[in-house]
Formats: sequence, C-alpha cells, structure tokens
Amino acid sequence: MLQFKGKGVYSAIAIGAASLFKRQEAQVRRKHVQDTQAEIERVESAKQKAIDQLSRIYEKALKEVGETNAQIFEIHMMMLEDDDYNESIQNIITTQTVNAEYAVAVTADNFSEMFAAMDDAYMQARAADVKDISNRLIACLGDKGDTSNGGTEKMIVIADDLAPSETVSLDKDRVLAFVTAGGSSNSHTAILARNMNIPAVIGVGDEILQAVKDGQTVVVNGYTGEITVDPDPEFIAQAKAKQEDDLHKKALLQELKGKPNVTLDGTSVNVYANIGGVDGIGAVLANDAGGIGLFRSEFLYLESSDYPTEEEQFRAYKRVLESMAGKKVIIRTLDIGADKQIDYFKLEKEDNPALGFRAIRICLTRPQIFETQLRALFRASVYGELGIMFPMITSVSELEKIKQACDKVKRDLADEGIPFAENVEIGIMIETPAAAVISDRLAPMVDFFSVGTNDLTQYTLACDRQNAALEQFVDTHHEAILRLIEMSAKNAHANGAWIGICGELAADLSLTETFLRMGIDELSVSPPFVLPLRDKIRSLDLSK
Repeated sequence: MLQFKGKGVYSAIAIGAASLFKRQEAQVRRKHVQDTQAEIERVESAKQKAIDQLSRIYEKALKEVGETNAQIFEIHMMMLEDDDYNESIQNIITTQTVNAEYAVAVTADNFSEMFAAMDDAYMQARAADVKDISNRLIACLGDKGDTSNGGTEKMIVIADDLAPSETVSLDKDRVLAFVTAGGSSNSHTAILARNMNIPAVIGVGDEILQAVKDGQTVVVNGYTGEITVDPDPEFIAQAKAKQEDDLHKKALLQELKGKPNVTLDGTSVNVYANIGGVDGIGAVLANDAGGIGLFRSEFLYLESSDYPTEEEQFRAYKRVLESMAGKKVIIRTLDIGADKQIDYFKLEKEDNPALGFRAIRICLTRPQIFETQLRALFRASVYGELGIMFPMITSVSELEKIKQACDKVKRDLADEGIPFAENVEIGIMIETPAAAVISDRLAPMVDFFSVGTNDLTQYTLACDRQNAALEQFVDTHHEAILRLIEMSAKNAHANGAWIGICGELAADLSLTETFLRMGIDELSVSPPFVLPLRDKIRSLDLSK
C-alpha cells in the first residue's frame, strides 16, 4: 500500500482502477521542404480542424461547467487566429524552408517562453495555453486530433498535468476522479474539476507517475488530498463507508430546502449564492439560496470583444432580477485588472497589477464606462430587489464620487422619463485593510458591507493569491484577517448597515460559528456550498 499527498480541489471520495493519461505527443522533426506554400496551406487546413474540435469542446463545456468556465476554449480559438502567432509560423516556414510541424513547435516554444517571462500572472498563464493550442495544431497536421483514450471502463485518471481542453474532453461518465503530479488550486483545470463535480487532487509530485500502473486500485480522498495505491481490504471498506456517509449527508441536505437558516438559539442569517453570469441562476435556484450575494458583472465584459452596451447589460441584469422573483440580487460593478485583463480596455502593463489600475479605479477614471453600467443597473432595478456593490474601496473620497455618479444617473433617468427603483441598496466590498480600518467612516454612507476575503487575505498577508508557491504562507484563519472582519461588522451595525461575506471563507464551515458570533448577517457562497452551510448554521447554539 503506497500513499501520496497533494491538494484536494473537490471534496469527495473515489475508488477505482488507475488509468495513466496517454497524451499523443507528436514527435516533431525538422525537415527541409521545397514547396513552402503547400506547408502554409497545410497549417491553414489543420488550424480549421483544430478550431472545429475546440468548438465541439466548447459546446461540451457549456453543458457541463457553464458559460463562464467554457470561455477558455473561445480564447483558444481566438489564439489560433492571432496574427502574430500565425505570422511567426509562416515566417519560419518560408525563411527556413522547413515543415509546418517544426514551425509550429518553434513558435510554441518562443511564445510560451515569452509569456512565462512576463511579470503579469495572467500573461504567465497564457504560456500553457499556447502550448495547448500548438500541440493540438501539430496533432491535426498529422491527423491525430482526437486525444481520447478509448475504452468504456470507469477510471481514475492520473496525469502529469491536464490542459483545460483535456479536462473537458475526458468522458465525465467514465472518470471517477483525476490526480495530477503538477498544477495549482487556481489553475483552469482545478476550477473546471470543481464545476464538473469530479473528485480531484493536484500537485502530488512526479513520483506517482512512476509508482502507479494501469489497472491498479486507487483511492482518491479529495478532502485530505491523500492518494492511496493498492489499499488493503480494510482501507477500502473505510473509504466505501465514507462514500456512503457522503451520499447520506447529501440526501439529508436536500431536506433543508425551504427551511429557515436559524441557529438553535434563534439567530437568523441569510445564505446567498455567488455566480459569474446569468447561466448560474439555475444552480442558485436548485440549491435553494435565499438570494444572490455576488453577481460578477465583469464577465459581461470578459465575454465580449468590445464594451458591452447599456442595452446588453440591462437585458442581463433584468433577466437575473426577474428570475430570482423578488429575492435579493447584489450586483458588483466592473471588477477587472490584476488577473482579469481585457484587451479592448487597453490597460497599460503594470509591474504589480494586483496593486494597480483595477476595479473602481478604472470606473472613476473612465466615467463613460461607469455611467453606462450604472444606467443599466438602475433601469433593471424595477424588475426585482437590487443591491449595487462597489469593489476595491480604500477611501471616503472614492465613495463620495461613487454616490455622486449614482445621483447623476438617477437624475438623468428621471429627466428622460425612464423608471428606476428608489429602494436600491448601495454597498461596498471590504477587501482592503484600508476599508476595514476606516469602516466606521464608510458605514454611515452605505446600506451594507460585503467582505471579499480572497483579496482581503492577499492584501493583509502580502501574499499574491495567484502564486502557487506561496500557498504554504497563506493562513486564511490569520488573526489579523479575522480582526479586520470583526471590526467591520461592529462598525457596520453601529451605523445601521448590515454586513455579509462573499469570499471563499464564507464556505469554510470551521469559521461559520466565528462569523455568526461577530454578527455577520449574510454569507454568500458558490451554489454547491449553500445547503452544507445552511445545515451547519442550523446545528449551532450561540447561547453557549
């Protein structure tokens, strides 16, 4: 019995036969060619095959993980059409009179090294994307575009790493779990695994690739990140008992639907859901969330090739408000920059984008973009119960400018005879230490706070949340973070505002009691965590 340890990215137990992922690696050799034009035409033909494949993968991802997570494959299609990428391939073919496969491989190496050397975490991640699309293009040049491994048996996939396209291409009905030697919890692959509800452990180390053989029995523990190879009968029996316990708990959680979120001593708390677009509404309703505590409006911008119009935004906001049928919907205004870059915004390259031109700083310095979004939001407000939340606040003066912008939009809409709701709640995110420290001054100006624990942790501990090497230094339970949250809660209540948490810590059940004792009024989590959180709340007795 061998054991390995990695990081679990989806909490569940899987027991099954190992299947080492066999990637069809193309052996690329440099060949001299006479007809360079024929090689360029081969590239064009292969590129079309690759785009057709990615289009099918996109449609599959759309059904399995939703529009937001499927966007990576649209990006891959766009990268295949990139002028610089294609000109490099053509230039190598014509100037060196070499075969198409070699030209693609050299271009892939050059571009991925260029991206990997950049300081920006988002651009560094593009290195893997270039490799992914180039491998697909080379496979299509050799008519080996189908990377499926065949077979019908259910399996636990073990790989060095998995590209996003490889993850989605796996037959979900056959995959019990997957384990990768490399990877980080912030990678596209880890995010896709969570959304596909597949038990997964990443970052196990290369040793597992040599230690495990096809067909060996493996137990994957997504809770602890432990991988057990050739377990003894007693270990298997314990794992099966844990699986049965999980199924029983899931069945019990379904019984919570429709019941109030009240502790044993009578303390009530709202449990809402976080979503990244209108395609997430179904999951919110299916998991019986009390409302939407975070609607990430930036995905309207990320999914568009140009600035979304007022009308396009209005339709999206109207749809989510109507679908929630009177339940509260809190929409966060545009939050791009840092790891979320959009080409058409033409943002300057920054040495430290996490501390740079992002979120509300963009809105306040580009008032036309901000006003367009605010108009769409206030127009949609008549179709439900809307709250508007502003990210990355650090000062009273920023909030004063925001309120002035809101007042102007409401005056303009009134002058134009366009209806809007008068009871729209205005709130800010507490995600910088500055906002928490001056929360006593900010609270009188708003209706609510919502704590973004992901960024609050990053800025408080001075740890880049995109850097996998720093995970060992990120203590999400750090006393400083909890003190800032408690300070914000006291100041909110002292000034008649309510406070919620919409960051990852809201789903940390080991902190639920702590948050409720602080006086947190609302917890907003990813839809799959709604029912477990409600169960935890109903088990607590704060009077003790």
